[in-house]
Amino acid sequence: MLKLFCPDMYIQSIYFLKPEDLANRGIKGIIVDLDNTLVPWNAEEPDNKLISWFKGFDKRGIKMCIVSNNKKNRVKSFANELSIPFIHKAVKPRKKAFLKGIKLLGTEIFNTAVIGDQILTDILGGNRLGFYTVLVIPMSSKELWWTRLMRKVERVIINMLIKKGLLKKPL
Repeated sequence: MLKLFCPDMYIQSIYFLKPEDLANRGIKGIIVDLDNTLVPWNAEEPDNKLISWFKGFDKRGIKMCIVSNNKKNRVKSFANELSIPFIHKAVKPRKKAFLKGIKLLGTEIFNTAVIGDQILTDILGGNRLGFYTVLVIPMSSKELWWTRLMRKVERVIINMLIKKGLLKKPL
């Protein structure tokens, strides 16, 4: 049961993830969360560093899709800036949005990664279906009250995973 909450990779931020890291694992598509994964929770638009990061994956032929629990206007503006598909109001960790994501990408579960900052939405949702999952440390502490509450639960889960040797702290 605890393994459902354990990411395959745990890193400081998306910028620690290189295209070759995933290409070498046979990954051809990425389902990625928006807020506190790609940008801080209140960021208005992608910055040049993020655009460059996306271009690196695009050059390797790795496609991306934003899957977010946030509202359409918020997600759409970022996806349009990055020229990638998106799913809003995803209701993660439910399976439906993840399955829709691979359909939009034209990939399969076995060659798609899920990247996010929350164990109880991104990682749990990805692991339930068998995706390769990557957990990143949230970019900002500014979050909705509900997310702050969930972070307390996540800290307990992360400490349990580390104690059992299932997860290592990110470098």
